[in-house]
Amino acid sequence: MSGEKDIDRPLGQEQGRPRRAPALPRIPAGTVLLSLAAVAVVGASAMIALRERPWRQPEVVATPQPAAEVPAQPAHPETRITTQPGGAQIIRVEPDGPDDGGAIVVRDPSALQQNLRVAHLPDRALVEDSETGPLPKRAEDGRRPFDVYARPWSGARGARVAIVIGGLAVSQTGTQAALAKLPPEVTLGFASGGNSIGRWMQEGRRKGHEIVMQVPMEPFDYPNVDPGRDTLTVEAAPDDNLRAMRRVLSRTTNYTAVMNYMGARFTADEQALSPIMRELAARGLGYLDDGSSARSRAPELAAQEKMPLAVADTQIDAVQDRAAILKKLDELEATARARGSAIGIGSAFDMTVDAVAAWVNEAKMRGIEIVPISAVANDPENR
Repeated sequence: MSGEKDIDRPLGQEQGRPRRAPALPRIPAGTVLLSLAAVAVVGASAMIALRERPWRQPEVVATPQPAAEVPAQPAHPETRITTQPGGAQIIRVEPDGPDDGGAIVVRDPSALQQNLRVAHLPDRALVEDSETGPLPKRAEDGRRPFDVYARPWSGARGARVAIVIGGLAVSQTGTQAALAKLPPEVTLGFASGGNSIGRWMQEGRRKGHEIVMQVPMEPFDYPNVDPGRDTLTVEAAPDDNLRAMRRVLSRTTNYTAVMNYMGARFTADEQALSPIMRELAARGLGYLDDGSSARSRAPELAAQEKMPLAVADTQIDAVQDRAAILKKLDELEATARARGSAIGIGSAFDMTVDAVAAWVNEAKMRGIEIVPISAVANDPENR
């Protein structure tokens, strides 16, 4: 109504037409198309860039270094330079004859040892085929069974204890139990009169044990006390004793040394023992004296033949009582701490095996290193 007064108009309503929103300025169509094209170009470039170079840490490309120059082998044919990982070098000078012209011979015995993965296999270069079976011998390059079949050890200067458990292969169940329970650091002694020695030798070597062969020798009260077949005796001719010993040695392979089984009378007789020690030395074997006879001539003859020798300090199981065996083992530990090393001899009785297995694990925690017999032998060739 045109005649309507302001006082009659509802509050908040203005007089006249409602106001329109201001019109936006017009953008030419060509400008819009150009802008869209520019955005499309920039987006495509970004996608390509991201695909070619994703967001990640910058790669550091190592500059190739020239290969280390390996020194040429010296003209001397017996000298070898080996480059170890990290650049360290080991130089070995190994003359192949007795006349070395006064040269200093440097040997690394650990380099001669078998890899434990194949330790149960004999090294053919160390085997002499004979009518009685395989005999140990020095290889043509001078390697000895004593070195090649030795169990590796740390070479540290701490207290060392060697334990030899003999009588293996006599009882099949006892041998199986000993191999299952004894730590690999313990040396095994095989009785030549046992059964399946080759089989048990391989099992022992697979488990990491070093091995010695026990040779029966005449005791003072022989034949009332008989060590068994092929016993070496004082009254026998030297050639007969040598044939008997070769039969014993051919029972198996992969051993480092020979140990007397009984033999108080035989080892006290220098004339009887001398040919035996001479042949063992020529074959590259060591000798382990069980320490039971103070009259043994083995130390003097071993020095004369320049062969490895070890002498036991005590028999750990003369009394078959666990407490007594553990006490003997503790005495070995005390000797090793005072003198550097000690050797104990025992037999493969169940009680002995159980006591030794428990003691070895505890001794290692006290810092005692349990080592093979080859590690504590006096070896004139590797002083």
